Formats: sequence, structure tokens, C-alpha cells
Amino acid sequence: MTPEQIIRKFFEEVRSGKNPDYSDQLMAEQVLAHQIASEVEQTVLRTPKEYAEHVREMIEAYDNYSLEIQELLVQGHKVYVRWKQVGAHVGVVDGYQPTGLPITQITSAVYKIEDEKISEYWIQIDRSGVQKQLECNKHIK
Repeated sequence: MTPEQIIRKFFEEVRSGKNPDYSDQLMAEQVLAHQIASEVEQTVLRTPKEYAEHVREMIEAYDNYSLEIQELLVQGHKVYVRWKQVGAHVGVVDGYQPTGLPITQITSAVYKIEDEKISEYWIQIDRSGVQKQLECNKHIK
């Protein structure tokens, strides 16, 4: 599969929540995940199994969310994706009790493909936007 096909399959099966365990087919045994938390860059190692668990946690928090790829660009062995995820707030998120109201998250990431598997990614999530929605929704009855 090409890098684009790998990432499209990853979003269709794994990131969408349809089949989180398919991550073992598309991700290297250890993936470097570069993330930003409170404007601090962090790098963690993730296994396919840990990533599948992460997706299950998203389902517990946001139910069967929808995911729409808004942009996908390929340059060699790297693939950039920006997506919109919409779910219902059904689980505790960052201390906020469930409201059942919609939460929209905009995220982008660059995925590096080596040996036909995701080996590394750099991700940015609009956490401030999610936080504002959670705060606003807690006041809606």
C-alpha cells in the first residue's frame, strides 16, 4: 500500500473507532507520538495495542463519533491529515460530567510511513476549542 492508502485505511478502520484493533496491521510495533500539551511538546512511545485502547477511550467519552477528513496531503513517506470529529459528550472528559451534547474537535497530524506502517506522527488538537465547548455545555440544562 502507498502511504496515502495506509493513512486512509487507518482513518477508515482505526481512528474512526470502527475497528481499533486493526491498528496492529497499520502501525509499527513502537510508534513515536509527538504531541503538544499546554504548549509543551511531548514525545511518547505508543504500541498498536495502546493506540487501540486510546480509541476505545474516545468512544467511551464521545460515543460513536463521526470523523471527516477535511484535508489530506502526501509528500513522499509523510502524510498530512486534518480532520473534524463530532461526538456526543457521554463520558467524563477532563473532569466535566457528561451532558449528551455535541462536541466538535478539529485535529491535524503528520504521519510518517516506514516499511508500510505508521512509525511516527506529530499531532495538534484544538484543545482550547474542546475546553470551551465543555465549559459552555455544562451550563445548558
